Amino acid sequence: MLDDSPTVGLRLVESLAAVDADQWDACALAPGAAGSPFLSHRFLKALEDSKSVGRRTGWQPQYLLAEAGDGTLLGAAPLYVKGHSQGEYVFDHGWAQAFERAGGRYYPKLQVAVPFTPVPGPRLFTRPGPYASGVCDAMIDMMAKIAGDNGISSVHATFCSQADWKRFGERGWLLRLGRQYHWHNDGYGCFDDFLAALASRKRKAIRKERDSVRREGLTLRALSGADIKPEHWDAFFAFYMDTGGRKWGSPYLTRSFFDILGDTMADKVVLVMAEADGRPVGGALNLKGDDTLYGRYWGCLESHAFLHFEACYYQAIDYAIAHGLKHVEAGAQGDHKIQRGYLPVPTFSAHWIVDPGFRRAVDDFLKRERPAVEQEIEELMQYSPFRKGDE
Repeated sequence: MLDDSPTVGLRLVESLAAVDADQWDACALAPGAAGSPFLSHRFLKALEDSKSVGRRTGWQPQYLLAEAGDGTLLGAAPLYVKGHSQGEYVFDHGWAQAFERAGGRYYPKLQVAVPFTPVPGPRLFTRPGPYASGVCDAMIDMMAKIAGDNGISSVHATFCSQADWKRFGERGWLLRLGRQYHWHNDGYGCFDDFLAALASRKRKAIRKERDSVRREGLTLRALSGADIKPEHWDAFFAFYMDTGGRKWGSPYLTRSFFDILGDTMADKVVLVMAEADGRPVGGALNLKGDDTLYGRYWGCLESHAFLHFEACYYQAIDYAIAHGLKHVEAGAQGDHKIQRGYLPVPTFSAHWIVDPGFRRAVDDFLKRERPAVEQEIEELMQYSPFRKGDE
């Protein structure tokens, strides 16, 4: 029972088809979510409808809903039952191996996340109002209860917002830090304004990389909305499969996912396509929120020097400046992003471990890992390409 609140019912559903889209988005896209397209009913349902999540991929939806007595959705969380640790970008393989060597059973586990999407954002969706705080706490406690009652080893809320991270910690969850690399728009009027903020040597290096792409005769276009045609998705899917097959062995997203994305969310898509003599040779898929451009997937079928940096990083900066977006988030990993203006920032995850002994071991590990990550971010900032003093 939530203090000073109406009765709230908590239940699980296996598909967003059972949830009204407007009610879901009223919670998931509430102020503070920055209009993240990945949290929307359209995006998560596209993953379901395309069979990119489900039994085949080992991401079984079990969305947690918090409802008022009249059926109004007051809160929700994107919850999945998982039999592996793939597609998460917050690595717990060592935890799984240690627990199973000790005789435990790590899988299945519960994941509170957007599948295959290392984009920070809320993981506790609540409708704005006086009862939002209590709804969050009830959902957190219910996740832990579900794990404990069903022989599930753990629950992992990954890439959550810092506000959610703190709330999970207040309910006894273990807290973990990671890092990503984000670009910030400091009021630039054009790409040259951004370059002018860099140290001379870094500025020259970026210009050299961009010139190299042009000298190879490549042209790049950022497509959105109705400008994206089926042939563009055909080409991009080939890029995605090539890169995904080399990196992951078995890419998750099906061809139909991109068709559904184009049909239902084309206004949120920024598809960068690179062409040589009219032939598509590479591309990068971005989605845009209210103030942020999110880089997600990239691939190419031909090798061209610096094409990856141009398609994924520089084109994203160009687009953000032209459209007044404040940030570009270029995905997980990659220290090389620093020299291209993407600086390290902390990311947050929270973990509920059921077994007391295993919990103590993970807690000890995280207490040592967090200050190491903080120090690493501080040290990486020393490699910032931006001008210092009179440079």
